[in-house]
Amino acid sequence: MTAELTRGQNHPLPRARLEIRVSAGTPVVAGATLGDENGTIHGVERVVHPGAPTLPGLEVSRQAAADHRLAVDLDAVPDAVHRVSVLLALPAGGQGPARFGAVAAPFVAVTDLDGDEVASYTITGLEAESAVVVLELYRRQGAWKVRAVGQGYAGGLAELLADQKLSQAHQLAATIHEAVASGLARSIPAPPAAAPAHRPDHGAMPGAGPGGPVPPASPYDPPGAFRPRPTDARGAGTTRGTAAVPERAGGARHRRPAVRSRRRWPDRLQPPAPAERGAAPAAACRTRVRTGSPGPARRR
Repeated sequence: MTAELTRGQNHPLPRARLEIRVSAGTPVVAGATLGDENGTIHGVERVVHPGAPTLPGLEVSRQAAADHRLAVDLDAVPDAVHRVSVLLALPAGGQGPARFGAVAAPFVAVTDLDGDEVASYTITGLEAESAVVVLELYRRQGAWKVRAVGQGYAGGLAELLADQKLSQAHQLAATIHEAVASGLARSIPAPPAAAPAHRPDHGAMPGAGPGGPVPPASPYDPPGAFRPRPTDARGAGTTRGTAAVPERAGGARHRRPAVRSRRRWPDRLQPPAPAERGAAPAAACRTRVRTGSPGPARRR
């Protein structure tokens, strides 16, 4: 059963390998920080973000997106890490919304590898904030739990990282936004390929290939079944009703109509005419019906 958390609530995590799924109404940046018992980040190497998307036990997306899946393996997290904070931020640059109050409330769910939800949380109450810590996975007495946080920061990523005592907060925030901007530039779709030039073939019949018309597929054939094309001795396609003849000395090739043999009945086996076949003799249709007890036999 899924635990629907509110701000401040926690829930035990039954397994170490999990997914954190994020759904937002606009492209957001997803990341995580690895802190000690007090939540302090000891260096930029303890932050996983689009510019450095993998750390032991964690992996995030390289680009901003409306939906994210963060892979988590708590058994692979270093022993010195006691708190994993999952964060979201709006991309900088002015191309999208600048605050979470202008978009739909983000939704986050912790699931197992089969997709079954363990806990979920909808982040509400955000207004001017452009970065938020949504969840916190923390270790307590050898067991891991999840807590709904929902702490927003109007100063963006720089303020969020500084609140976790990272000394290079502003430099790392700028690096993250640059990585996101370059990822968005690479994600521009390429123009569609030009359609191949059409070369009309005036000598071909509609629907016919180079070897003649293709027979229709049988409705009893399985989907995708191959039906061979009828061919003559030379391998060229032939049509029904014509017979192939060898080439003449001049090189011209002719076709003559195929002659169908007509079966003749012998005179003594000629079938009756349709009128006679349908009409039965009147004498054959008379049936004598006797009633009562049989009379004495006649003498002849």
